[in-house]
Amino acid sequence: MIKYMATNRGFDLFFKNYKFFSHSVSNPCFEIGIGFGKYKQNHSAFTIKEKNLKRIPLINFKVLSELDNQIIIEFSSDENSMVIEFFVKENKLIITPKCETSFINRFWMNLNANEEEAIFGCGEQFLNINLRDEIVPIWVEDASPPSRGKHTYYPQPNFISTNNYFCHVETNFYSSFNFKEKNRHKLQIWEIPKEIYIGKYDNLLEAVKNLSFFLGLQPKPADWIYDGIWLGIQGGPDIVDIKIKKALQHGVKVSAVWCQDWQGIRYTSFGKQLFWDWKYDEKIYPDLPKYIKSLNKKGIKFLGYINIMLAIEGTLYKEASKKGYCIKNKDGDDYQVLMTDFPAAQIDLTNPEAIDWLKSVIKEYMVGIGLNGWMIDYGEYLPIDPKLFSGISGEEFHNQVPTIWTKLNYDVLKEENLFGEVIFFTRSGFTGTSKYSLMVFSGDQRVDWDEKVGLPSVIPGAINIGLAGIGFYHFDIGCYTTYGIFKREKELFMRSAEMATFTMMMRTHEGNRPDNNWQFDSDDETLDHLANMVNIHLALKPYLKHLSDEYYESGLPPIRGLFLHYQDDPELYKIKFQYLFGKDLLVAPVIKPNCKIWKVYLPDDSWIHIWTGKEYSGGWIEVDSPIGFPPVFYRRDCEYRTLFDSISKH
Repeated sequence: MIKYMATNRGFDLFFKNYKFFSHSVSNPCFEIGIGFGKYKQNHSAFTIKEKNLKRIPLINFKVLSELDNQIIIEFSSDENSMVIEFFVKENKLIITPKCETSFINRFWMNLNANEEEAIFGCGEQFLNINLRDEIVPIWVEDASPPSRGKHTYYPQPNFISTNNYFCHVETNFYSSFNFKEKNRHKLQIWEIPKEIYIGKYDNLLEAVKNLSFFLGLQPKPADWIYDGIWLGIQGGPDIVDIKIKKALQHGVKVSAVWCQDWQGIRYTSFGKQLFWDWKYDEKIYPDLPKYIKSLNKKGIKFLGYINIMLAIEGTLYKEASKKGYCIKNKDGDDYQVLMTDFPAAQIDLTNPEAIDWLKSVIKEYMVGIGLNGWMIDYGEYLPIDPKLFSGISGEEFHNQVPTIWTKLNYDVLKEENLFGEVIFFTRSGFTGTSKYSLMVFSGDQRVDWDEKVGLPSVIPGAINIGLAGIGFYHFDIGCYTTYGIFKREKELFMRSAEMATFTMMMRTHEGNRPDNNWQFDSDDETLDHLANMVNIHLALKPYLKHLSDEYYESGLPPIRGLFLHYQDDPELYKIKFQYLFGKDLLVAPVIKPNCKIWKVYLPDDSWIHIWTGKEYSGGWIEVDSPIGFPPVFYRRDCEYRTLFDSISKH
């Protein structure tokens, strides 16, 4: 499968008859260097630059060994050298670079590219689907507005090419993937990476399937995620009961309430935030265990919230600090991480005892009182300069935090035998997170129509993260972030509910400033609209279960870019605000206000408009799309046609 071919002043290296590397003196495949990262942190948003960078092209080469499906080459400059082994294992090309010079801490790899090629992935990227002409930083950070752009909660050092391959770099350090050049993709890693994996296949679908299995599929969530909406409500049992009753009276099928303020609230300049002491607040939720049981008897689950921080005023912080479980600053004191406008302590996840302690907190104060699930928030806030228990640097550990944090919660469910009953959902991630996260949510979109930071940005994020092993993905109905002039309006809530209907799970959020935002129960029309959308989601349950089974059998995510099934249409590489929900449904959400007619691009196939039954073929069309009738189409020749035809009756 590996083929080495000498050229005039270098060589070409093929894998499965695809030329991945072309080496010459003027364009070497690999470079090494010395550099120092300059990190400027504002809360959890980072500005990252190089300082005192020395870059060393490895222009010389010498083949040390050439066997079947293995070749070892020494690359060198006048002063430095590196040995790189290329070999095939489990149908993938594996590249292992080794450098004996200890102070070398930068590595560049140049992969062949062509102008027609499109690039997807790199984790949850919100700006674009096709990353060609982009430089993508691979670094975990808060992507809340207005910082969202190329920043993301869930990056991954891998990508997929329309030349039918994936490339994954095994590293935890900062990386930068440059797809701007016509003939080469330049990957920069701030260490000598452990291994680089390349999988080459016959089509994009096979590349996606194999990358998903390589990264690891999500654990199977509880079946009750399909049985109704999760209503985000705060304020205590009296308010929760009133809102549940109102929703039920309007026919909204409620499967759970998500009360993120179960452990208390904190008012800040940002709005209504939470008090991070992971015990239930007896003033807001007196006798919460009893209340949870009463809801469960009605068929309604109760979910809470947790993150990786501790309020320094709380009882759990005092315990954790006394035992030395928090990250430390340079003076050996607990590192106080600045959040919106208050400091908080962060658990040191390099300390096994701290991990066991936090697991015991979850088991006693959350599982122990009957919580049916929770949001796992944050994971992006580790500073660069803490003193960590294990001695690892913050620079190396930063990207690992989300995976370890998610695994901690996964282990709680495993140890307590709670899979199939309890569920958690996560915001941040990195390589390995997919194996532990039952459900991912898109983070904190702004409550508006902005393509970069508002409701529309959910769609590119969902498509790209689906290429990173994530199948169970959802977002806050109504979005989250409110500030200044940005306040959630009725139409935005209703349109976002339409989009959520055609995802694997539906959940509302009051937002950071609930009193400024339109809520699910702000008027009867909104409640009736929500009831209709939830009923459609319930009717789709057989299809949702099919998508779940398909994910576990094939590795294909439910939310897919149109290009996956219609790879030969280059127009689809540009379509970032439509998606396929499985192979059979095409969803083109209305993502602008005051629009009753929506323009949709249909791939070359026979498509049925789900509301009218009218048939269309490929190309651009305009379709009537008043509120309540989002642009959704199904393939005429699909197994679920009878089910989809029934949707128009809701």
